[in-house]
Amino acid sequence: MATNRLLRTAGTVLTATALLLSGCSSGDSSPGAAASGQPTNGRTGSADTMPEAATATIKPLPTAVPAALRPYYGQKLTWRECGIVGFECTTMKAPLDYAKPSTATDLKLAVSRKKATGPGSRIGSLMVNPGGPGGSAIDYLQQYAPQPDAVRARYDMVAMDPRGVARSEPVTCLSSAQMDGYTRVDQTPDSDAEVDRLTSALRDFTRGCRARTGARLGHVSTAESARDMDVLRAVLGDDKLTYVGASYGTFLGATYAGLFPSRVGRLVLDGATDPSLPARTMNRDQTAGFNTAFTAFAKDCAKQRDCPLGTGSPEEAGRRLTALFKQLDARPAPTGSDRTLTESLATSGVTAAMYDEGAWPVLREYLAKAQKGDGSGLLALSDSYYERDPDGTYANQMFANPAVNCLDLPGAFSGPDEVRAALPAFRKASPVFGESFAWAALNCAYWPVKPTGEPHRITAEGAAPILVVGTTRDPATPYPWARALASQLSSATLLTYEGDGHTAYGRGSDCIDTTINTYLLEGTPPPPDKHCT
Repeated sequence: MATNRLLRTAGTVLTATALLLSGCSSGDSSPGAAASGQPTNGRTGSADTMPEAATATIKPLPTAVPAALRPYYGQKLTWRECGIVGFECTTMKAPLDYAKPSTATDLKLAVSRKKATGPGSRIGSLMVNPGGPGGSAIDYLQQYAPQPDAVRARYDMVAMDPRGVARSEPVTCLSSAQMDGYTRVDQTPDSDAEVDRLTSALRDFTRGCRARTGARLGHVSTAESARDMDVLRAVLGDDKLTYVGASYGTFLGATYAGLFPSRVGRLVLDGATDPSLPARTMNRDQTAGFNTAFTAFAKDCAKQRDCPLGTGSPEEAGRRLTALFKQLDARPAPTGSDRTLTESLATSGVTAAMYDEGAWPVLREYLAKAQKGDGSGLLALSDSYYERDPDGTYANQMFANPAVNCLDLPGAFSGPDEVRAALPAFRKASPVFGESFAWAALNCAYWPVKPTGEPHRITAEGAAPILVVGTTRDPATPYPWARALASQLSSATLLTYEGDGHTAYGRGSDCIDTTINTYLLEGTPPPPDKHCT
């Protein structure tokens, strides 16, 4: 199924919302590709081969603001106190369609800020985005943003929920009860009948998105959100954009740089994605990334007395976990509630814990409980993964994520036959997760809105220095993606974190945090290819 990688695992708060394995991984788009600076020659390949990376480059938009957009750039915001003490909120107008702006269809995008308080002179505004796509930037800012006091003192910290997300004209697809059923559908179909049930669930999901969201579903692309960011930059009174983006937020930030290179200030892109890759390649790369993370978990688990996967090799641990999944496929485990733990829910729960090594002890405990017939722990992890609250309601991220992804890139697969042909490559990438991740990549095949973007490179010629950050054992945004993005951006410097988990900033490395803070406060990037632990 279309599954997201979320902020919380077993009470551990991660620093970023990870990129979705949804069949349409992040890529740039907007209605009318040529008109918005998009390349038009994305590449495809056969189902059992990996398509090549794109060579076309995103083109910047004209520096002059078109007359039809000047009212948006000149609007005045009315701020009010909201949420946590010290934060203000407002709404900003943006055109539904930048090619045909009309006040009759304007969007209202939610914005929040916390003003700089000093000591030290104010530098400007610093926008943040936690990724997803679909993660609430406002929630991230108000609760989890990792910027230290020194950065908060010098910047107005600002967040805008992107169009289609959380408080900003949210995409909606299914009721909570329907989502409960959707998340349980078997992601490793063993028969034609189970494939039919999976594809039927995917089609029902997309029909719900169309019915409940309407025309907005065709206007939630990354390129449009990047253009919204430029409007907000201007409305805030900043000549340049200063920005910290994590996971998918790096693609959003890089897209901004590609469209508006002359307006780039200090950009931190942490847990970077590679915009030149087609969807299937990105999904396969992520599958391998989760295998790397699982190998690290298995090696650590084997050293612990309470390891439920044995003290052997990672391969043996993988076989034991796969056996548990098959057991749950045949007989879902009770959880002490009216919901049982299925194979699909267990897989999402394990996947959630791969994002932060701090969740590994909890995962060991919950795997041991599941082996004894108690699925409550893994179900709790799965609920965090899907952002399902205790009252049974789901956050908007599960809907916004595929809405953005399926608009940004052509789908990874056009139908079940292509998935079947690609299964060997995905199983090779990860014997544990490969099959479920491959079938999860089918959802964009049935999306009700045609994709408007294609793979492309982003060079952002003329932009100020940009800092790209990659983690060597990042499961969701594999380290080669950071190297690729840094090599594309003409002014980028790569900062490497030698470690586990998703993203690096604010996760405990003094070297990483000091380097990024120095860049944000002084504008000085680190030496080329600096490594931290």
